[in-house]
Amino acid sequence: MSFPSDLFAGMPRDGSEPVFREPWEAHAFAMAVSLHAKGLFSWPEWAAALAAQITKAQAEGDADVGDTYYHHWLATLESLVARKGASSEGELAKYRDAWHSAAHRTPHGKPIELLAQDFAG
Repeated sequence: MSFPSDLFAGMPRDGSEPVFREPWEAHAFAMAVSLHAKGLFSWPEWAAALAAQITKAQAEGDADVGDTYYHHWLATLESLVARKGASSEGELAKYRDAWHSAAHRTPHGKPIELLAQDFAG
């Protein structure tokens, strides 16, 4: 798959390849690529939304040293998904909270699995 050069602007890279420090970063990247491929948003729309998210975070005190890049990526993804009607803010919050619950109860090094109990609290 061919990506526009501005997709990688600011992204941590090793040469021309993106670098992911945590598996969730690669998942967030893949979700954005997949949703673009399905036509949910264009790359220029994505780039503008990501730039706005990063600018907002910097205005709120983000030092922008590279360690928060994928947090901005994920926030942009959630915002676009909700704005485009592919999900709602409430549904995204429900799954975010369930994920945090599942991560909290999962021993380090074990795969995180969402269970019905994660959605109860």
